[in-house]
Amino acid sequence: MERIASFTVNHNTLVPGLYLSRRDGDIITLDLRFKKPNTGDLLSNSELHSAEHLIATLLRNSADKEAVIYFGPMGCQTGFYFLFDSRRLSLAGAIALLQQVFHQAAEFSGPMPGKSPVECGNYINLDLETGKAVCRWYADLLDGWTEEQLAYPE
Repeated sequence: MERIASFTVNHNTLVPGLYLSRRDGDIITLDLRFKKPNTGDLLSNSELHSAEHLIATLLRNSADKEAVIYFGPMGCQTGFYFLFDSRRLSLAGAIALLQQVFHQAAEFSGPMPGKSPVECGNYINLDLETGKAVCRWYADLLDGWTEEQLAYPE
């Protein structure tokens, strides 16, 4: 059986950052790594869920929303994947978009998007301040990030 692409990345060398995970035709997957793998320091379910609701909402309401395919958490609780259509958004544009939405999420005001039993299957797990704190940390990490920094560490 073939190993999936993400299993070929050396998780012992990964550190928090933004990486080009794969290209599938016009679809690009970015790895938004928040935690160093296999250290026991993981994103909590509430941190993952709250950041996901904020960022997915902001991405799908951005000027580049037609390029957005998916944003969601990694099962290992160390980050997120962002998939986008490269015909509609360049790598540099995707970095800029992520920088923009993480800064917006860090300063978000109003009710947590999708926090009701009608909209979400685990709405009680959502916390706006938790999501904002996680997004603020990653926004700071992404400041000044460039395409040249998208390669996984050796």
